[in-house]
Amino acid sequence: MSKAFASQADLDDKKTTFEQLSPHCWAYTAEGDPNSGVIIGEKFIMVSDATATPAMARDLIKHIRTVSDKPIKYVLLTHYHAVRVLGASAYVAEGATEVIASRGTYELIVERGAQDMQSEMERFPRLFRGADSVPGLTWPTLVIGDGKPGRQGSLEVDLGGVKVSIWHPGPGHTRGDTIAWVEEEKVLFSGDLVEYEAGVYTGDAQLEEWPATLEALRALGAEAIVPGRGEAMKGKDDVNKALDYTKRWVTTLFQAGKEAAAAGMDLKAAMAHTRKSMDPVFGHVFIYEHCLPFDVSRAYDEAKGIKNPRIWTAERDKEMWNALQA
Repeated sequence: MSKAFASQADLDDKKTTFEQLSPHCWAYTAEGDPNSGVIIGEKFIMVSDATATPAMARDLIKHIRTVSDKPIKYVLLTHYHAVRVLGASAYVAEGATEVIASRGTYELIVERGAQDMQSEMERFPRLFRGADSVPGLTWPTLVIGDGKPGRQGSLEVDLGGVKVSIWHPGPGHTRGDTIAWVEEEKVLFSGDLVEYEAGVYTGDAQLEEWPATLEALRALGAEAIVPGRGEAMKGKDDVNKALDYTKRWVTTLFQAGKEAAAAGMDLKAAMAHTRKSMDPVFGHVFIYEHCLPFDVSRAYDEAKGIKNPRIWTAERDKEMWNALQA
């Protein structure tokens, strides 16, 4: 029997948690669904990752309004994926005037944002309930950096009593990944560069560079992290646990892809080969079966020298799925 495509069978609502991590930083998590982060200053609020739809964003806003009535002035796009960005329009009524993204994220929206929007809406029907309220692609109003990794292209935002540094630390989940770092409180908002006990989607990744980017994040010495999926992690040991989890996924996956390519396997054989090393370690986590076919496809491509990920379309999604998950 074929597995239901992507997350089309995952229709049960998740319990959301709004948790304070430090004097100004909060995590909005949902049992393995995409997370958002919130930084609340004396003047303004910043949201990191806007959610998939305006309806979902309004639930996050409802939680924010239980602790602050300040305007939500800034929305950070940690990367371009639709499930992270298409809720951005809901924040305009709450005071949002700036949508921030890295140069790499802006270029990816231009290059493949429309295809990704259609692709993800079909992969995640539960997350895109109310998708008719999405006005279209989310475009940044403020693009930072020149596409090169490092803090030289960083932006510092003063929310009143708390400063947030935003920059592109290096490629990983995408080539445009962007983080928010509250240095005084040692809280990191990583987007999907870091996950914990959930599937690590790598369909658009730069797998070879990702481990070095994780080590650049580790060097910050964060004492709390809001990962892209999974629970917020508190304490340096738990932060390192999330970094190690993500690094193990990425390196195990890419090693299997390189072995499959070197052995001349086709993609279906590469999938079977990858399962031998991935299933025993990660097979139990949320959206594992959703992520793995996309991950294997990307690892196999990158191992064969395709550095710029091929664009996923709704049609390519189904074709790949039918070939690998039947």
